[in-house]
Amino acid sequence: MSLPHDPYAEREKQKYAQPIASRELILEVLSEAATPLRRDELAQLLDIEGDEQTEALRRRLRAMERDGQVIFNRRGGYVPVSGDNLVRGRVSAHPDGYGFLIPDEGGEDLFLSPKEMRSLLHGDRAVARVIGVDRRGRREGALVEVIERAHQQIVGRYVEEKGIGFVVPDNNRIHQDILIPPDERMQAEDGQIVVAFIIEQPSRRSQPIGRITEILGEHMAPGMEIDIALRSYELPHLWPEAVLEEMRQFGDVVPEEAKQGRVDLRSLPLVTIDGADARDFDDAVFCEPNDEGWRLLVAIADVSAYVQPGQALDQEAQERGTSVYFPKQVIPMLPEGLSNGLCSLNPEVDRLCMVCEMEISPQGEIESYGFLEAVMRSHARLTYDEVARILVDQDPALRAERADLVPHLEHLYALFHAFIKNRRARGAIDFETTETVFEFDQQRKIQRILPSERNDAHRLIEECMIAANVSAARFIKAHEITCLHRIHDVPKAEKLEELKEFLAEFGLQLGGRDKPKPKDFAKIVEQIRGRPDEQLIQTVLLRSMSQALYAPDAETGHFGLAQPNYTHFTSPIRRYPDLLVHRAIRHVLQGGRADDFVYEPHEMVDLGEHCSMCERRADDATRDVQDWLKCEFMLDKVGERFFGTVSGVASFGLFIALDEIFIEGMLHITSLPRDFYEFDPVGHRLTGKRGGLVYRLGDRVEVLVTRVDLDERKIDFDLAEGETAAAEPRGKRRRKKG
Repeated sequence: MSLPHDPYAEREKQKYAQPIASRELILEVLSEAATPLRRDELAQLLDIEGDEQTEALRRRLRAMERDGQVIFNRRGGYVPVSGDNLVRGRVSAHPDGYGFLIPDEGGEDLFLSPKEMRSLLHGDRAVARVIGVDRRGRREGALVEVIERAHQQIVGRYVEEKGIGFVVPDNNRIHQDILIPPDERMQAEDGQIVVAFIIEQPSRRSQPIGRITEILGEHMAPGMEIDIALRSYELPHLWPEAVLEEMRQFGDVVPEEAKQGRVDLRSLPLVTIDGADARDFDDAVFCEPNDEGWRLLVAIADVSAYVQPGQALDQEAQERGTSVYFPKQVIPMLPEGLSNGLCSLNPEVDRLCMVCEMEISPQGEIESYGFLEAVMRSHARLTYDEVARILVDQDPALRAERADLVPHLEHLYALFHAFIKNRRARGAIDFETTETVFEFDQQRKIQRILPSERNDAHRLIEECMIAANVSAARFIKAHEITCLHRIHDVPKAEKLEELKEFLAEFGLQLGGRDKPKPKDFAKIVEQIRGRPDEQLIQTVLLRSMSQALYAPDAETGHFGLAQPNYTHFTSPIRRYPDLLVHRAIRHVLQGGRADDFVYEPHEMVDLGEHCSMCERRADDATRDVQDWLKCEFMLDKVGERFFGTVSGVASFGLFIALDEIFIEGMLHITSLPRDFYEFDPVGHRLTGKRGGLVYRLGDRVEVLVTRVDLDERKIDFDLAEGETAAAEPRGKRRRKKG
């Protein structure tokens, strides 16, 4: 085999004193080989000689193993993970014991049978071989190798049965109990919530074995829901001493030498606008009219000036990936000395910032943009409600109190209306969803659950941040820097087909044929506005969407926002991808080129996957805590009746969202009037074969709360006495309307 040219040789020379073949070249050589190659065979083909280069090759191959790019087989040969036969990805387990391998490179998931899942836990990274198609038409896989274990510890309830101790995981996706040997029990008592460190991972022949390292206590203790979530999802929440030491070295104020060489914006009346309970302030805004439109400045906290690649602060921030917002408690990505101190744009203090300066047309288009490193001083800390009272309600007392800022806020409001027109013109999708907030008593128990109100001040800041994010994405693409973009892909073909079938039943047609655009979805949203079935149809539209993620892909764009280029730039205090984008922009501003950026393309791929995982992990943990608190709130309401709406339909029953208290529970199919029910996933309904009763997404029902299970985070309902729901046999319903 002749040695192909290494297209990345120059990059390797710049990064390493003893450069060797790039990963790309190694994969190419392995792919072209007729059989797996041993390390010495590979070294010979790559002309690698000497102890130093041989050791460098060994380390590179080990790193490629860890990243799942190659497999080291039992005969000592290296096999590339590529093509259709071998699939690398992350395991998504189902509580019933089976699972799926979600490919790193995208494409169809690989079904893993319960037998294959014996060696795996939810979240593990693995390589599997495609072995065929199961009876349901799904690609099926067989485990080849576990690349990375997702769990070092498990939180759950300790149980003893007939002298055998084990931990039942709190996370129901972890489908195997953890065996606890007698000498590893740490005085845990039956029923207590504990943390078990896994000392032996599962295999085909044995379930996982662990030792108890922490006893959290009884499951009803105040704050237990967050303690469980932190450990169940393995959220980093303690600061290593090295991180705190690095933070302390910065002090409490910005030193004069750090301000040198930056654009001085301290006289510009930049202001922050956030929620009343916000403690860290990422962004400040300023707007003024120019000849034909507006000049908008979005100043973002310059976290990258403090958190340097490879240092302890950076490693911890990368591990966390994002701040996690629990009710009444935040697990920040950065220590409070930075997140609430030096990096927070607090009023009347000097702060380092990265500024996006934009020229906006009267039509709300970004005509030009630029970025600069600056020093600023926030002129006010405003809240959304305060700004809404000034701009929307025209509150005279508040306008007089903030008289020096009102003209600037009015310019922002005029720009906001232009942004909204542009949003509608390009066809961005606006879903109206209801977010909720909890009100707690002094014992940290929920008193009430309330809908959170969004006003024009929220939307104003949102549009300014979108504009800055779009400009950042265009900037890094124009300079060909490989960095993370925020990807929201078009809906999958099968989802589109189901959606079109569903909409046809309501006399609606999704435009765009096989490739609908965002404006086609936006048109449907506009058509259903004010209709009785608006919430039903919007829910189905929302569920047809793909999940947003992070990846170094500058082409896919953001479908929901109808933006061909999009990234996250505006929240580096709480999102690691934003910090990476700041580093990319600074690299260009300081004269750097695409080929000497500190990150290699394959590293950005890994960081994109990691940050997407951290985002999902934070969402899952937050949802888990909210579900726990809602169950706790409902414990004393067993036996009470509530009105609600069918919010989901499954083959085993209906999910019901209760009015006013915004809590969801399950009405099992056995609690419906006796019949055989057919499940229609496209129509989102259950239909009785004999009686003809139809239960559909959006139907109104009255239910009785029958059971609340804190451990499972489940609330069960029965139909209230005499209730058969608004759903009647279709013929009867039509006759009534007639």
